[in-house]
Amino acid sequence: METLGAARYRAFAGSTNEQATVVRKRHFTIAPSTCREAVRRAVSLLALAAFFCSGPAIAYRPFDGTDAGVAAPKEFELELGPVHYFREGDDNGIIAPALIANFGLEGDREIVLEGKLRRLFNNSSGDHRTSVVDTALSLKQVHRRGSLQEGTGPNVASECGILLPTLHGESGSGLACAGIVSQRWSAGTVHLNGLVGRTRDHEWNRFIGIILEGPFEWRMRPVMEVFNERDTAGSWTNSALIGAIWRSRENLSFDVGIREARSNGPNLTEVRVGFTWAF
Repeated sequence: METLGAARYRAFAGSTNEQATVVRKRHFTIAPSTCREAVRRAVSLLALAAFFCSGPAIAYRPFDGTDAGVAAPKEFELELGPVHYFREGDDNGIIAPALIANFGLEGDREIVLEGKLRRLFNNSSGDHRTSVVDTALSLKQVHRRGSLQEGTGPNVASECGILLPTLHGESGSGLACAGIVSQRWSAGTVHLNGLVGRTRDHEWNRFIGIILEGPFEWRMRPVMEVFNERDTAGSWTNSALIGAIWRSRENLSFDVGIREARSNGPNLTEVRVGFTWAF
């Protein structure tokens, strides 16, 4: 589908920090293997520090929709699907990786950049075997803070952006703007998504979806999502996903989901596995 990145529109969090130290040589030399070992240990220590000291993350993988929350100011959030398997009509392949990068700004905003690397095992459709697809850049804004931040009442947010040109995928660009309402109770959480946009094929489309989650206090909670998407060319998609999110740490969550989509084109089956890391 084609929303803010494909059928997402959101729903990891983490990043890679690199640090370099310049060592001036005087009257001694350092063996290359010793340098490599020192760098490896330093990078490992930095990764562990980020892992244990970063802030909380809410996973909105493995969904196509999103929640009405944003990353904290100056917080980086990585939503990563290392490998997704899919079967679309007579074609099958993997998406490795599916990547969404979020950076929190002041004023309850975040910048979202996303894309997927798709690899086809067979090519009955005549598409390129390897392509970069579902690329998008957007800005998300929370207009009302509520139960997602331990307040009361619903959260209300919007996410608007551009569909960026792809590599060996759909040509051109597009626009999309979504409204999101989220409400959390002790028994579970609901996220409502509605989107209108202009596709890369210059058709208007709309997306309506709902995400249901089990109790947030559970370390592993069941989740599901259903949505419908249509455009002015007559294309339509009905999709359902079931899965689970396991909150390993406050800043790290793992997810799995199985999605079935029916449309007036090829039907789609996906298996999604990934994690969300924030710091």
